[in-house]
Amino acid sequence: MTDLVATARSLFADNKGLLAADESVHTATSRLASYGVGAGEEMRRQYRDLFLGAPGIEKYLSGVILFSETLEEKGGDKKLFPKSLAARGIAPGVKVDLGTEPFPESPDELITHGLLDLPERLALYRKQGAVFTKWRAVVRIEGDTLPSALALHENAKRLASYAKVAQEAGLVPIVEPEVLMEGVHGRTRARAVVEETLNVLFSVIEEHAVDHASVILKTSMVLSGSENAKRDTPDEVAEDTVAALLASVPRQVAGIVFLSGGQTPDQATDNLRAIARKAREVNAPWPITFSYARALQEEALAIWKGKEENIDAARAAFLARLAAVSAALG
Repeated sequence: MTDLVATARSLFADNKGLLAADESVHTATSRLASYGVGAGEEMRRQYRDLFLGAPGIEKYLSGVILFSETLEEKGGDKKLFPKSLAARGIAPGVKVDLGTEPFPESPDELITHGLLDLPERLALYRKQGAVFTKWRAVVRIEGDTLPSALALHENAKRLASYAKVAQEAGLVPIVEPEVLMEGVHGRTRARAVVEETLNVLFSVIEEHAVDHASVILKTSMVLSGSENAKRDTPDEVAEDTVAALLASVPRQVAGIVFLSGGQTPDQATDNLRAIARKAREVNAPWPITFSYARALQEEALAIWKGKEENIDAARAAFLARLAAVSAALG
């Protein structure tokens, strides 16, 4: 029997965090294209290996969230990625939702799908070496009209159903209700939406009898919208983020990981440092860490450009950013 609580807590050890390397085929293709790198399965494998095969990542990473195709691929060491990661003490995880679709009752909002054959897929992922999972929902802010209560509730129901099924399959669930940064909203509105989203989510999680002690929350920081002229200071972000979490997240939850959500690598590092400091000041009841994708990868991808001769320099940039983000945890 897997000890889900111990697995969940292990992801927060020693100032380590998670690399979110779970971009879908579409997202990975467009991300690579933005750096002039061609598409295709082999190029996606090389993209994963650039990061997963970098020597020394075990100093900073407790886990990696993989895309399902990556579970079956091998790195430069000729080992399957999950086996290679586990051998270095890094827990392999997998994104299990199947993306978003318009919500019929509110077509400007999205709901996440993938529950239909989830038990069968989870059994396969576990055989392939995954020990934790992730499901993402997206929450859009538009004035006072969005998010709608209906969409919040529907996404919360699906997140809770997924979490229950994952626990029954012997896998730790990460629930990710991402409040998107896109928009003109201010930080006060963002804080209200983060609080409302998480209050709805944990109320529904309670109804589904999901064990809090082995659930990990992946959440947005509280930030002004990307089209708002206001630039929040790290202390402002920390103040509102920690207050929102204290108002909405049960103390029994295994821990909280932050997504970078379109922030630059420096912003994501500085804001995490301020949040970690604030959380210590107020004696927050849960451990916190990072679960970043772009904020960890961006500098390395700009150097790599899909060329073998650039791998060492790109990996050095990746490790430097990992070291900085890990140090930000204090």
